[in-house]
Amino acid sequence: MDPSPNNQPQEIRADMTMIEVLTAFPGAQRALFAAYHIGGCSACSFQPTETLAEVCKRNEDIDIDEAIATILASYQSELSLSISPQDLQAALAGDNPPELIDIRTREEHNAVTLPNARFFSADLQQEIFATWEKDAPLVVFDHTGNRGPDAAAYFVGHGFANTRALVGGIDAWSQEIDSSVARYKLEFDPT
Repeated sequence: MDPSPNNQPQEIRADMTMIEVLTAFPGAQRALFAAYHIGGCSACSFQPTETLAEVCKRNEDIDIDEAIATILASYQSELSLSISPQDLQAALAGDNPPELIDIRTREEHNAVTLPNARFFSADLQQEIFATWEKDAPLVVFDHTGNRGPDAAAYFVGHGFANTRALVGGIDAWSQEIDSSVARYKLEFDPT
């Protein structure tokens, strides 16, 4: 789902399964883990068919309205860190194009990437933090957009306020902007 005000899901209900919640709000697992330590490891995991109410009940009887508010607040935060493929295309054609930072694996980057994108390594991280202007526009991208918001938040937390994450990652770019960028599937996708 493209997180934008026009495509915002209408609601979260207590009777929604976790797969329904995560489909509508992809960052919900991050939000629940950060707030309540739910869904980050095998000890606190949940089943896709469990309802949000069931998950809250068996995790110290978390107030369902509070959990929903947490997910919605996280969603709004992710929106502020996101850039759609179309908006990125326009920004790249503009007067002050963003730097593109590829946060995928070295193998993925070597196989296919966006023009002028730089692979995020420890050396590049040092260069960015030591020499890049804090107000420089940056766009981070991964394979499917699942890890991008975390990476964007990391940069914003280090003072790079104009950092955004590409919604849908390089896969969405290939589908929506440039089909010459090869699409691929990973045998094991950590996202």
